[in-house]
Amino acid sequence: MIRLVLVRHAKSDWGDASLDDHDRPLNERGLRDAPEMAARLAATGFRPDVIRSSTALRARTTAAIFGEALGVEPELVERLYGAPASTLISEAAAAGGRAVMVVAHDPGMTVLAERLSDGGIGHVPTCAVATFTWDEDDWDVATAVPPASWTFDSPR
Repeated sequence: MIRLVLVRHAKSDWGDASLDDHDRPLNERGLRDAPEMAARLAATGFRPDVIRSSTALRARTTAAIFGEALGVEPELVERLYGAPASTLISEAAAAGGRAVMVVAHDPGMTVLAERLSDGGIGHVPTCAVATFTWDEDDWDVATAVPPASWTFDSPR
């Protein structure tokens, strides 16, 4: 079985206009939502083999919070910053595990979640968690067919 978990980074702070987009931290809501959503995911029993995260501060921080809750050290991948859906899925497949979490950004997250859920998931808000499961053991096969099941959870 292959399982992919997509996590859009938690809510970021837009308060300092001098910061580069890549360097924006989480805001108060993001710092509250990320541990809650990580705990919810951990309560399902999911343990990823790999967590891959965008290098942006808001994604790295979100991934670190999830990693702590799930007992996995996140890997930072520059290509995930602002990545389209095709890059998100290819980075997941290349991660080398059957249970992979990707922490990244919109619009790529929403596009991929909509595609994998056949439109069942609309917009992916900040810190939302979408889980997709295939009854396959090979990422090449899994990414060529629709997932057998999916779930979606968001902080709101």
